[in-house]
Amino acid sequence: MTAPPVPAPRRSRPIREGVVASTLHLPPGDWASVLDCLCAHFPAVGRERWQARMQRGLVLDAAGEPIEAARAYRPGLRVHYFREVEAEVPVAAAETIVHADARLVVVDKPPGLPVVPAGGHVRETLLARLIRRLGNPDLVPLHRIDRATCGLVMFSAEPASRARYQALFAARAIGKQYEALAPPLPGLAFPLVRRSRIVAGEPFPRMREAPGEANAETRIDVVARGADRWRYRLEPVTGRKHQLRVQMAALGAPIVGDELYGDAAAPARLRLLACALAFDDPLDGRPRRFASTLRLDD
Repeated sequence: MTAPPVPAPRRSRPIREGVVASTLHLPPGDWASVLDCLCAHFPAVGRERWQARMQRGLVLDAAGEPIEAARAYRPGLRVHYFREVEAEVPVAAAETIVHADARLVVVDKPPGLPVVPAGGHVRETLLARLIRRLGNPDLVPLHRIDRATCGLVMFSAEPASRARYQALFAARAIGKQYEALAPPLPGLAFPLVRRSRIVAGEPFPRMREAPGEANAETRIDVVARGADRWRYRLEPVTGRKHQLRVQMAALGAPIVGDELYGDAAAPARLRLLACALAFDDPLDGRPRRFASTLRLDD
């Protein structure tokens, strides 16, 4: 009996200095060249910058070979390209690896460092740093925290088990615990549960609470009470953008250092820490718990 064909090995996207290339499948059109298509698809980049990227080998085909500016356009062609940011500002603070095994990597992210490339950050991201540091291009964040927030972020280290861990977040089967410093709320009884509807606000990237069915839920308690600020324990059940910051501000206690939802002249550091993650491992059922090495008062 003839043996079934062996599937081709999975080809990872190209990586350069820890940055994973973006990918575009060229859409239908009547462009003469790949360059023309890219210029039309990304007009903000500009033709000269695309040409410069091509000359430096930063635009590749599916086989990882450089695409020249004169390469003929073909719909559906897979193009890998590397984003660039002029004068990317370095983030001085370092990440700390809390746990690493063949399947999971858990890291303490310092404030000011994005988890993945966005806006003016490409190389200076937690993902790019870890790929360079660990030499593992298969790293993928299983969840994210805001750039201004510090604390635990968990990464999948291998494709084989990734979906099992991603399913935990989708099923809300991971306990996430944060601590925050914020003004006192003496008129409220704790612990309490805040349920609200969070939608996009103005200007970007603000969010806001709005009337309607709740899509965000957080359990809130007080850990310590000071004269002008309390230490709160926040346990989000859902994961809406800026959820904790929006809900604390709506209660009348914007988190210290929150320039978006509190004082526009607030100190640079947001006092919000992702301090614990807990779940039952989907592969062997054992309880897993990870605690941050950071402190809000550091």
